[in-house]
Amino acid sequence: MTALPAPMPAPALRLPDNDVKPVDLAGYRGKVVLVNFWATWCPPCRKEFPSLARVRKRFKPTEFEVLAVNVGEDPDMVFSFTGTTEFPVLFDRDSKAMGAWPVKGLPTTFLVDRQGRLALKAVGGREFDDPEIVAIIKQLLDS
Repeated sequence: MTALPAPMPAPALRLPDNDVKPVDLAGYRGKVVLVNFWATWCPPCRKEFPSLARVRKRFKPTEFEVLAVNVGEDPDMVFSFTGTTEFPVLFDRDSKAMGAWPVKGLPTTFLVDRQGRLALKAVGGREFDDPEIVAIIKQLLDS
């Protein structure tokens, strides 16, 4: 993951989850949040998806959350890939949320710090439970 030159406020993110319940990034202020933009048709997205659950389990739910933002797909199709997850899967059916974030391709992932600022970015697939990424998350949690 690459540190952004200067932390900037995260763009608004308020999208429905699997149950059509709105989830708002602003409600996670005070936590470190990993925001992952992805799609089921994207091979690197599919490969990294299980690591989102693994990294989510490494930290206390009161301190860290994962938001997986599916871009442009039908919730039924997505659910057939994801099944039940331990973190929110959000639906950006018209790609408007993705357009508001600095996303150029999928997968793109951001770490949002406790103050709601974009701190780090990764373009392309990752294993999010890799020790280097876990250490980065721990640093954000400690700052």
